[in-house]
Amino acid sequence: MTVEYIRYLLVTHVPAALIAAYETARVHLDAAPECLAYDLAQCDDEPNSLVLRIEWTSAAAHMHGFRRGPHFPPFLAAIRDFIPEIAEMRHYTPRMISGG
Repeated sequence: MTVEYIRYLLVTHVPAALIAAYETARVHLDAAPECLAYDLAQCDDEPNSLVLRIEWTSAAAHMHGFRRGPHFPPFLAAIRDFIPEIAEMRHYTPRMISGG
């Protein structure tokens, strides 16, 4: 599994607009077999900062399956206006850390 984090720092849009766009876009994540789960979080300290977390079956499935498949074009259309406000978009591999 790979986790993609997309961090938005909104300058030209308000958070409610981004949230509404993802309400539309989420239908296409739900339909994509490569997508396992997702959530959108808004920063309490800086409300114009939001992070989308998407769990993919793998980075390759995301880049070569989802992005080349039928669900990506309508997903992209829903969130396209916010792309310039992406501060970070990367894939991460989860690592387990335990404490005493």
